Amino acid sequence: MAQLSRRHVLALGAGGALSAALSRGAVASELPPEVHGISAFGDLKYPADFHHFDYVNLDAPKGGTFSLIPSVRAYNQSYQTFNSLNAFILKGDGAQGMDMTFVPLMVRANDEPDAMYGLAAKSVQISPDRLVYRFTMRPEAKFHDGSKLTAHDAAFSLTSLKTKGHPLIILQMRDMVTAEAIDDATLVVTFAKGRARDVPLYVASLPIFSKTYYASRAFDETSLDIPLGSGPYKVGKFEVNRYIEYERVKDWWAADLPACRGSYNFDIVRYEFYRDRDVAFEGFTGKNYLYREEFTSRIWATRYDFPAVKDGRVKMEVVPDDTPSGAQGWFINTRRDKFKDPRVREALINAFDFEWTNKTIMYGAYARTVSPFQNSDLMASNGPPSPEELKLLEPFRGQVPDEVFASPFTPPISDGSGQDRSLLRKAQQLLTEAGMPIKDGKRVLPNGDVFRIEFLLDEPSFQPHHAPYIKNLGTLGIEASVRLVDAVQHKARQEDFDFDMTIQRFSMSATPGDAMRSFFSSQVAATKGSYNLAGVASPAIDAMIEKIMAADNREDLTVACRAFDRLFRAGRYWVPQWYNKTHRLAYWDQFAHPQKLPRYANGVGAPEIWWHDNARAAKLEQAK
Repeated sequence: MAQLSRRHVLALGAGGALSAALSRGAVASELPPEVHGISAFGDLKYPADFHHFDYVNLDAPKGGTFSLIPSVRAYNQSYQTFNSLNAFILKGDGAQGMDMTFVPLMVRANDEPDAMYGLAAKSVQISPDRLVYRFTMRPEAKFHDGSKLTAHDAAFSLTSLKTKGHPLIILQMRDMVTAEAIDDATLVVTFAKGRARDVPLYVASLPIFSKTYYASRAFDETSLDIPLGSGPYKVGKFEVNRYIEYERVKDWWAADLPACRGSYNFDIVRYEFYRDRDVAFEGFTGKNYLYREEFTSRIWATRYDFPAVKDGRVKMEVVPDDTPSGAQGWFINTRRDKFKDPRVREALINAFDFEWTNKTIMYGAYARTVSPFQNSDLMASNGPPSPEELKLLEPFRGQVPDEVFASPFTPPISDGSGQDRSLLRKAQQLLTEAGMPIKDGKRVLPNGDVFRIEFLLDEPSFQPHHAPYIKNLGTLGIEASVRLVDAVQHKARQEDFDFDMTIQRFSMSATPGDAMRSFFSSQVAATKGSYNLAGVASPAIDAMIEKIMAADNREDLTVACRAFDRLFRAGRYWVPQWYNKTHRLAYWDQFAHPQKLPRYANGVGAPEIWWHDNARAAKLEQAK
């Protein structure tokens, strides 16, 4: 039997007090007020009687097909394949889009940093200490088979995800103590004292499964059985590893709720899977799928000249990206002895000539990434820490590099030649100081072994970016190579931390919180499946993550994030790559979208708030 810590007992006591007040029919003055939405700091744009989100088109017609290739992934999903319809566990490769088949308690407003409004739950009461959330479920909520969706289903789902879900879900639910159904309409969720600010938001965003459906099925096993959902779409046709379709539920129970009006307009949403980006591009030109966000500057600059672009059948659109762009780079596996010395890691940073790569391979389309909070005000500013940052960092003076108290580390700017001699000389010096001399033309480790690096890669389009980097590493005496593996093996090796260096791309929300643990904390450095690929294990970084999670307002949050940024950048955990301040979109001209896209939409709000334009589609058909 599991034992509860004292803080868990306190949280359970708070839940019990609230439940007792409810059960005895307490007067209204004893109960917290009902609210229609929640946010990290309590600020909401939309009032309780709002009709719809400002950014949707209420007149958007329903119908048509929206087809695409994956551009984002979560938990066990892959960009290139799928073999399971269970997308919330560690096992297997979950199908993209499965989240559309379920509803959560609440849904995000994409024109606010983190606000959420009722979906399966119509309202919530929050205890004064913010440790107990009492959700009132909508009586009209139902699953696709017509059965009622109740608080019992929500309690089952949250409990199952906390105990059997993907390790990253389990981690982010650590401070959720219990989820209990008082009756069909009432769900009480209790949180641990000191819980992260955004944990309730995360819990409210998780899918609700049918308790009855899983009574005879294992929750944590891969399966191609179509699970019973309750969302705007249900699984339609699919072929493992090739494609999956989702069909709009025409009589969806939530279609006319304020948070859903104007959304989910396509009759069919279809994901196509390709193992190679170049092949995927050819699929788009052949109209095998209809929408593409272009992430490869070479293709955007040189290959969008096919006939359908020239005659207007394919539209190209560049949309500003005002959200934090996050981080992309080669993450260095510091669990391995050869990478433990930060001087070695800095030498690897100096060997990458971003300026040459951007100019020669990427058509000058990118800017250099320097921070995991790139393109946001959460980045540390040049120069020494502010007095507020210094207050957080001072306890770690002597335990962290001195540069933390000076200007934050920024990758050096090369001369753009491809082999900047001054940077390579500095890299040589750093490696020698770290006890890795040159012997017989080879860089050797302190134990006498030749210094070798293998870059783990799962698709070939990045190979041109590796070639000049590997050449420079060779100049340093390091034997470097690329290992190109299939998507399944790549995922397994990343989950097991079986790599030297590998590319990772992630974005932080505008209000970072508990998810920071998944990427940067000592707690998950050895947790299989975590996003902490570099193996970051720093007491100072752990402490700063706690400060981020505990911030009571945006000012304190910004200060804590900037202090964290200084520490992370001082650790040299990655070789930063690049980012783009825009979304590059191409689509066959049969779609439309709101004129002003919401700032915090996932990408550009496609397909959720786009729609099929019948007139454009008819014109496109005539142009064949």
